[in-house]
Amino acid sequence: MTTRNTVLITGASTGIGAIYADRFARRGHDLVLVARDKVRLEILAARLREETGASVDILTADLTQPGDLAAVEARLREDASIETLINNAGATLSGPFINQSTDAVAGLVALNTTALVRLASAIAPRLAQAGKGAIVNIGSVVGLAPEFGMSVYGATKAFVLFLSQGLSLELTPKGVYVQAVLPAGTRTEIWERASIDVNTLSELMDVNELVDAALVGFDRREGVTIPPLHDAATWEALDTARRGLLSDLRQAHVADRYRVAS
Repeated sequence: MTTRNTVLITGASTGIGAIYADRFARRGHDLVLVARDKVRLEILAARLREETGASVDILTADLTQPGDLAAVEARLREDASIETLINNAGATLSGPFINQSTDAVAGLVALNTTALVRLASAIAPRLAQAGKGAIVNIGSVVGLAPEFGMSVYGATKAFVLFLSQGLSLELTPKGVYVQAVLPAGTRTEIWERASIDVNTLSELMDVNELVDAALVGFDRREGVTIPPLHDAATWEALDTARRGLLSDLRQAHVADRYRVAS
């Protein structure tokens, strides 16, 4: 008898997370759906059970709250059926940094980075021991570009990319796949929650198109998947330049340009 493995998805009540839930259920996986909105989770879970026959559990949790976060971590550590984590929960902030409250900034960092890394930390040792499984971290192209003017949000997404690349180097030899997905502007409720009128934004990607593209990258076992990037060679060139920079670092002495003339 074949055991259906389970996918745990955070931020699953709507948007990217809900579409991931739909797609993985239709691929024959069972689900654990995590979000704050219990009513929406229950509606989604009922629909997916009926349409796909998947087993769908829900965990109502606010990942900025230590107790709720700990409950999800415990599920990841203890439930051996969970072989894939979709680290999708996230938020953004509108306006310039100097107009954002310190508490709002701290809350954004807690959700976009602290919760994400704690959940990855909870599941990674078990997956490595089993020699299989996957961790998918949802980042953003904003993490590549401080020019977009979303300093804190972009910094959290740069963290997601760096963490994913580092974990990939560490976990791939152990049989665990790690993917960073970098969307650009996508039509979800994240904008409304940040008090941004979505109708003022142009060329947003449909969320179904975004997730389906991300799953193509998942199936190909890409380390970094950037659905809105039309020329993959530009990412490859950037990554090659980054690795070339590393070869020019010589830590024993400063570069000549920093030597003060006597």
